[in-house]
Order: sequence, then structure tokens, then C-alpha cells
Amino acid sequence: MSITAPTEQRTTSTKMQRKVLLGGSIGQFVEFYDFTLYGLSAVILSEYFFPDGDRITGLLVIFATFGVAFVMRPLGGLFFGALGDKVGRRQTLTITIFLVGACTALIGILPGFDTIGWFAPILLILARLGQGFSAGGESVGGPSFVYEHAPIAKRGLWINITLAATALPSVFAGGLILLLSTVMSDASFDSWGWRVPFLLALPLSAVGLWIRSKTDESELFKKTAAERPKEFSPIRESFRENWVGMLQVFFVLGVTALGFYMLSAYFVTYIQTTGDLSREQSLLTNAIAMASYTIFLPIAGHLGDRFGRRPMLIAGAILLAVTSVPAFGLVTSGHMGLAFLGQTIFVLALCCYGGGCYTFFCERFSTKTRFTSAAISYNISYAALGGTAPFVGTWLVDITGVNTAPGYYMAAAAAVCLVLIFVTRLPETRGRLG
Repeated sequence: MSITAPTEQRTTSTKMQRKVLLGGSIGQFVEFYDFTLYGLSAVILSEYFFPDGDRITGLLVIFATFGVAFVMRPLGGLFFGALGDKVGRRQTLTITIFLVGACTALIGILPGFDTIGWFAPILLILARLGQGFSAGGESVGGPSFVYEHAPIAKRGLWINITLAATALPSVFAGGLILLLSTVMSDASFDSWGWRVPFLLALPLSAVGLWIRSKTDESELFKKTAAERPKEFSPIRESFRENWVGMLQVFFVLGVTALGFYMLSAYFVTYIQTTGDLSREQSLLTNAIAMASYTIFLPIAGHLGDRFGRRPMLIAGAILLAVTSVPAFGLVTSGHMGLAFLGQTIFVLALCCYGGGCYTFFCERFSTKTRFTSAAISYNISYAALGGTAPFVGTWLVDITGVNTAPGYYMAAAAAVCLVLIFVTRLPETRGRLG
């Protein structure tokens, strides 16, 4: 059972703890680089891997394949979560970071539809399935590893530094695509230049592997592993002991999954197709917005350490419910400055919510089944709401003719979550021990 930590717990960190923080951040960077890159490249991928057709149909198809990877995330979470709870976080994360990088690099060498016909989209989908399977373990294992090493009084800050790395790929990938598309001719970029960012995933994964090789399991995990029975099933115990917590993590993370993938994987295309800005303008405004996310999220994590996870969740859900529609209206205004302002408003609300949700999903479960319980609920949530965000956003605009329709969707999700926080009596988890 979890208990509250005494006030004299250390807030300082060791060299090993800082290595874990760096390794966890790089792992999150690589995972979200791979996923974000796919969303940012949606327009050219739809033209390269699928037959000619109208623009909206092509985007819907590519965003459907974007969601395919999320179908595999719960299965990957189930597999790697159980593995991580049994053999350890470090060994499991070694596998996940390599696999996600290799699958992304594979996309960079695939021939297109004009060369191999329908084998092109089939191979693309297989690569996306591999990405999703490995990300199902990396997305939860990395933060859990950091959480178990972090000073108790700074867990919110440390977790949110780790998760802030999920926004940097949008800045890096967006900036790289912007640079390549600017210095290269359109013909060269469309022919081979778009492949370069995908191929970079492999060396990025190698860096993450090297840093993680210098880390070790936390004392908390070692103690738990030594005390558990030999006949131990993380999956069975998760569903038997943690089903209420898993439901709470599902709806809490559903909001941030929807918001983050709207921002990181949909907005660039959304601004181009609905706001009528150029690819370069869309990439630039989104890259600046994602850079601000990396600054504000750790600040929100620090506030969560001070005021608690539950108050941050409530405040963030209210902000998202109130500001999403006007923010999306600014994003699609057709004016570059207003598009950036709309994204900044959305980022501030999303980061406030993130000040509670990210640490909550680790703290809600004990060390014995943390990886499995969190991975199942986290990945189902991200599959249901995160993976479908670009597709649903595009579809809502198409069928309603209302540019801000995705904003109403976001606001409704936040409002439902706010109600569920009170109805399910979501607990305060700040300061719990494993």
C-alpha cells in the first residue's frame, strides 16, 4: 500500500539519478520524434505512398495509417509492461528504443506507390505497427524509470522534464523539414529530401541506448523484485488490484493525448488546409508553440509538486474547456501571428493540465505493477483519443464545414474529464511512496 512520504525526504539528486533523467528524456524524444515526424510529413506521405486522388481523401488515408500505430500501443504496453515489471525497466527500455528507431528508419528507405504499387502502403503500415508496438513500452517505461529514481519532492518536475522532451521532436523535426524544404528544390525534396529526417531516427536511438547502458535499476524496484513471490503475474495483479486506478488514468490521460496530438501531429496540416497558410509558415508557428511547451510543462510539474496533482488537473481541464474553441479559431484565422497566438493559448492550458496528469499516472500504482498497470491504461487512452486526433479533426471539418469543429471536440473531452474527476473521487497522489 502507498503511504505519504515524510517531510524530511531529500530533494537533492545523485549522478546516477541525473543519468536516468537524461536517458528517459532521450527515449521520449526518440519515440515522439518518430510519431511526430509522420504527422508533420502527412501531405508528402499521402502523395508518395498512395494512389492519386483528391487532397482530403489522401490526408484521411494517411491519418488513418497514423492511427494504425496506436492500435498496437496497448499490445506493446501489455507485453513490455509485464516484461518491465518482471525483469526490470532498464532491459526492457533497451529493446523499445532500438525497435522504434529501426522502424522509423525503415520508412525512410521504402519505395513509393509508383514503384511497387500497393506493397508501398502495406510496408508503410507494417513499419507503423512496429513503431506502435515499441512505443507502447517506451512511452510508460521511460517516465516510470525516471519516477522511481527521482527525489520524492521533485517527482512532478522530473517527470515533466522527461515528458517535455516529447515536444522537442516537433521543434527539431519541423525545423529540419523547414530547412530541407527551403534549401532544396521542390523536386529534390519530394524525391528524396523528405527521407532524411526518417533516417536520422537510427543514430538518435543509438545515443539513447548508450546513455541507458550507464544506468541501473532503482533501489525501490530492486527491493520490490526481491520481495515478490516467484509465481508473479503483473497482468493478472494489475486487473485484480488496480482496475479503478486504470480507469482513472485512462480518462485523465485521454484529454492530454487528444490535446498533444492535435498540437503536434495535426496542427501543421490543419493550418495549411483550413487556415490557408504555407507549409513553411505552418511549420514555423507550430515549432515555436512546441518550444514553448517544453518550457511551460516543467514549470507546471513544479507547481504540481507544490500544490498537488488534483488541483492542477482541475484547473487545466477548466482552461481547456473554456479556451479550446477560441484558440482553434485563432489557429485557422489565416493570419500567421494569430495562428501562433492560438497555439500558445492552447499550450498554456494543456501544460497546466499536464502539471497533474503525467505524474499522476506513475504515482497511482505501486512499484510491483506500475509498468503494466500504467502501460495498459495509458496506451488504450492514447490509441482511442491520441491516435485518432488528426483523423477526427480532419473529418469534423470536412463534414461540418466549421473550421473550429476540432476545438469543440477538445472542449467537450475536457469537460467530461472534469466531471469524472469528481464523480470517481480521483485521489491526490503527491508524496506517495512505492
